[in-house]
Amino acid sequence: MRRATIFILATAQFIMVVDTTVMNVSISNVVADLGTTVPAVQAAITVYALVMAAFMLTGAKLGDMWGRRRTFAAGLVLYGAGSLITALSPNVTVLTIGWSFVEGFGAVLVIPAIAALTAVNYEGAERALAYGILGGVAGAAAAAGPLIGGFVTAAWTWRVVFAAETVIVAALLTLVHRIEDVQAQRGVRLDRRGAALSAIGMGLVVFGILKIPVWGFIEPVGALTIGGTEITPLGFSIVPFLVLGGIAVLMWFAGAERRLSDDGGMPLLRPDMLKVAQLRAGAAMVGAQQLIIAGVLFVLPLYLQLVLGMDALQTGVRLLPISVAMMLAALSGPSLAKTMSPRLLVRIGLLVLFAALIGTMASIGPQLSGVPFALSLAGVGLGLGLIVSQLGNVVMSSVGEERVSEAGGVQGTAQYFGSSLGTALIGAVLLAGLTTGFHQRVQADPNVPAPVAREVVQETQDGLAMVSLPTVEAEAEKLEMPAKAQSALVNAYSDAQVAALKEALLWAAAFALVAVWFARRLPARPLGEADADVGVGGAEVASAAP
Repeated sequence: MRRATIFILATAQFIMVVDTTVMNVSISNVVADLGTTVPAVQAAITVYALVMAAFMLTGAKLGDMWGRRRTFAAGLVLYGAGSLITALSPNVTVLTIGWSFVEGFGAVLVIPAIAALTAVNYEGAERALAYGILGGVAGAAAAAGPLIGGFVTAAWTWRVVFAAETVIVAALLTLVHRIEDVQAQRGVRLDRRGAALSAIGMGLVVFGILKIPVWGFIEPVGALTIGGTEITPLGFSIVPFLVLGGIAVLMWFAGAERRLSDDGGMPLLRPDMLKVAQLRAGAAMVGAQQLIIAGVLFVLPLYLQLVLGMDALQTGVRLLPISVAMMLAALSGPSLAKTMSPRLLVRIGLLVLFAALIGTMASIGPQLSGVPFALSLAGVGLGLGLIVSQLGNVVMSSVGEERVSEAGGVQGTAQYFGSSLGTALIGAVLLAGLTTGFHQRVQADPNVPAPVAREVVQETQDGLAMVSLPTVEAEAEKLEMPAKAQSALVNAYSDAQVAALKEALLWAAAFALVAVWFARRLPARPLGEADADVGVGGAEVASAAP
């Protein structure tokens, strides 16, 4: 096995996944350092996700035009430059330019190239092992990111993380020449109209989904405000209009690509790609896996930090069982895949994940149940590791070498779309459960006078935020009411908060269980070298379920 190649690709994968989690755990420090607000930094995070999802297919096509290794190197240059701008940013505007745009555009070149270069450099069992390593590294980075970000931020500053990324990228650029690549395809042109339509369509859908917790899905919670006017079409949240608008643009994109292909042109994504059953199944499961990972890693830090009062470093330490178990399972997955089908391994992983999430849900409370919590998190990592060890190989082995860039673009799009969907849906469940649970407890508590209960419910009708108990206690003390009533409000919020966290984890477990059914279309026999040589036409793969 070419160890230098997998080391370079896995390192690039690691820093790109860690990057997002670092920003999430360091948000309060970034706000204080730049003299900005939480919504402004959250907007930068949202834009980063939008760029990643919207331009992934374009990045993949550029890989065909320039060559995958050259595209990988160009992406690293952009990414390193963006990291340096972020590290030196004097305000949130510069941070958004450096992180959300420059780094984001670098990542959309690098991520499809990682998948494509892996397919080019490895075959058969080695390819399965390489994708298992990449999947394990990605999962471990997602879980270890809070630990790394928390430690560096606590010891020095959040800027050190991004400065270190610049140094790592510079080192990788000196090694890129050691990666083998095939010759760039001649005569390939960028379908600019397709690139624009896909970016607009994906951007609208992802943006709408990410705003569900803020604006509501159907009934408006907050609202997009322009010039002091709240935008609530027909009295509804703007979210469904954004999502439906995005879907309409994507349908336009699909039709335009089909016509361009029929006319002998070069579409951004050839329509026959999505007719490959194995690729469709693999990409769908990538999206489902990312939905669950994003949801779980959104909920657990909130529990550890807001309910238990842990800092970013302590949070990262508590999440380590996910990272360790995920890496071990992902590395063992390719060995298991020699005798077991991807369908079976993914289903086993999903069932383990379901059971572990139920265990995690049962172990959380106002006080931490240390051992059950850690064992449950290890189960979460085990299940996710088995899943990620298979899906990269499933997707990339579904097409021939000349189409791996397109497949990598589809995989990357599914990955970031699933991630944004998971954060939005689980976040919406969490906030809705918190508000509803709080209202029910306040109205049922005899220590809260009925007029006070009605007023509190009315004042919080638009939704409650997830905050720490000391913050709730401070707000309760400002209210002109008896101490017993104040205490009852705090207790109601505390109980509702834990219940909402449990409900969010239950939904994540439900998604894992539903995904078991969708996994039926994954290959039903072990993937061998024959599967790595699917023809250009993208014919249906025999091992995919009917």
